Amino acid sequence: MGVEGLSLGRLTLDSNLFLSPLAGYTNLPFRRVIREIGGAGLCTTDLINARSLIERNPKALKLVESGAHDRPLAVQLFGAIPEEMRDAALFLEAGGASSIDINMGCPVRKVCRLGGGSAMMTELGRTQHLVRTMVDALRIPVTAKMRLGWDSENLTAPDLARALEDVGIAAVFVHGRTRQQGFGGTVNLDGIRAVVAAVARIPVIGNGDVTTPEAARHMMEATGCAGVSIGRGAFYDPWIFHRTRHLLERGESLPEASFGERVRVMSRHLDLMIEVFGECLGCLMFRKIAPWYARRFGPANEFNKRVVLLGSRDQFQEILADYVRWRSQFCDDAGELWPRFQPVPMVPSFLAPEPAGGEEPLVAKRGAIPVPAGPVETW
Repeated sequence: MGVEGLSLGRLTLDSNLFLSPLAGYTNLPFRRVIREIGGAGLCTTDLINARSLIERNPKALKLVESGAHDRPLAVQLFGAIPEEMRDAALFLEAGGASSIDINMGCPVRKVCRLGGGSAMMTELGRTQHLVRTMVDALRIPVTAKMRLGWDSENLTAPDLARALEDVGIAAVFVHGRTRQQGFGGTVNLDGIRAVVAAVARIPVIGNGDVTTPEAARHMMEATGCAGVSIGRGAFYDPWIFHRTRHLLERGESLPEASFGERVRVMSRHLDLMIEVFGECLGCLMFRKIAPWYARRFGPANEFNKRVVLLGSRDQFQEILADYVRWRSQFCDDAGELWPRFQPVPMVPSFLAPEPAGGEEPLVAKRGAIPVPAGPVETW
């Protein structure tokens, strides 16, 4: 199995690996970090309210800020009124978006109560009409991100995917959990495979708990999906696309990024946050980002307790220099962490072995995949 080019309607990509939207995190600076490391075929923005774009809300416009260095780019919209979704998409198409992704998977109450997100999976006819309205108006491809269904008794994703294919959707992205599960429980690979079997022509992209290249390969092999979309796993390890591409193309695993490389990319990420948002706001926003990098540093409490108060670039350099000195006590003469201080790996739910009788699941023992705090914590 290798990394293959993939077509979403008229849009041809050079990789079948995708950066998923992650509200509050997949902004322009993070997308640029991912692109600079390499491996991803398409990056997607945070989810954006269609009406706020039509009204030219400054916050919404900031979410879709991009440039020539940020292509190809998908913009994810949520909303339930066909005309608003169409008009917002036309605005984005005119601004250079490569594709439009419709959010049909967000389980957050404030999204669902407006008829968007996971609520769209419960009314297939109404959702089909909305998609047809958008597809008929746009030249760029329209895709949909969904979950398996509202709950375990209503696994509507296969029927919905088939209905959307009939009205011209270019691809579907499927998170292998229900709306009821949120981020808990196990990703259902059989459920993703059922969606793959339900459509005739369009690609199905799998999603959920992909935190390692091996997990990406396993999802593709087990479900037959055409590609993998990664959200939390990319924030946990921005190198995952590069490493997954290497594994799929060459059949060999690359080592994880070194501590020095992680520090370099983290510093680059902060520089881009300051460039896009200004030093004050950029540093404020980076307070919740830096600890994610530190998850792979080994002992990092001295770093985390100071970086959450970050206020300037100079302060960051001071915090980092102090931390590197402090961290050295856990390293050997070559600067490598002693084995007992190695960071705990995050275990994808669908790869964690079944526990022995009476034991806790291994995924809980080795560290459940965290959910970033943000506007939609339970997304």
